[in-house]
Amino acid sequence: MRWLRLIAVLLGIGLIAGEAWRSWGVGRPVAFWLDDMLAGGVLIAAAVLAGRTGWQRRALFSAAWGIAAGMLFGSFFGKIFDPLRADPGNFRLGTLTMLIGLAFAVSLWGLAFSLLLPEQASHDTTKRRGDG
Repeated sequence: MRWLRLIAVLLGIGLIAGEAWRSWGVGRPVAFWLDDMLAGGVLIAAAVLAGRTGWQRRALFSAAWGIAAGMLFGSFFGKIFDPLRADPGNFRLGTLTMLIGLAFAVSLWGLAFSLLLPEQASHDTTKRRGDG
């Protein structure tokens, strides 16, 4: 699972840095760049927390991949089907579309693999009490 956590951190950093570059100085509304910042931050936080045992951390990790995939879906297909209304900011539209498409594919891949991860050995409290 360590490799999937590393990819989540890299994608999270990429979303944050890419959106910062795209929006810097071009006056894009906050709502159009904040989603990338939040999705990237949740991916990073969930990847760090997923290193510990517990179903809640694993659920957050899968949810973070799902958040990224959902956010990237609209962005990617919006540029594919309606490029005239797309706002590439500081990127060329083709480059931005390719980068978002790659990030979308990675997020779908990460979501699928996060759901398929085997259950980690957790600390069983019944065994510590001597009940098992």
